[in-house]
Amino acid sequence: MDMIRQTLIILTAVFTFSSVSFASTISDSDKAAIAERIKPVGDVYLAGSEPVAAAPSGPRDGATVYGTFCIACHGTGVSGAPKKDNAADWAPRVAQGEATLIKHAIEGFNAMPPKGTCMDCSDDEIKAAIEFMAAGL
Repeated sequence: MDMIRQTLIILTAVFTFSSVSFASTISDSDKAAIAERIKPVGDVYLAGSEPVAAAPSGPRDGATVYGTFCIACHGTGVSGAPKKDNAADWAPRVAQGEATLIKHAIEGFNAMPPKGTCMDCSDDEIKAAIEFMAAGL
């Protein structure tokens, strides 16, 4: 038993010292590459110390709003959402009139949440997104 314990101690020492010598031979560029690969994906902030996001510089156009918020459902037709540029999907909605269409988009309708989850979108940005999706019909 003493022989096994002694062997384990020697092996542990060998591995410890060999890894220390290996770590000292890594170049600075390799160390930087390793640090980049293992850096955290996100940051943790205490309440009140969060970084402040830049305020929007102006109204977003319909394509931007669609590409950021609307495409998830309106790109594939999830839960019956009318797909972009699909006349058959949009015809019954357009027939209700623009005011009703915009009201449903802003307030939510059926499976669509209010403003389609774009809570910081203005009413004009929502209208621009609808016009973008229904363009060319």
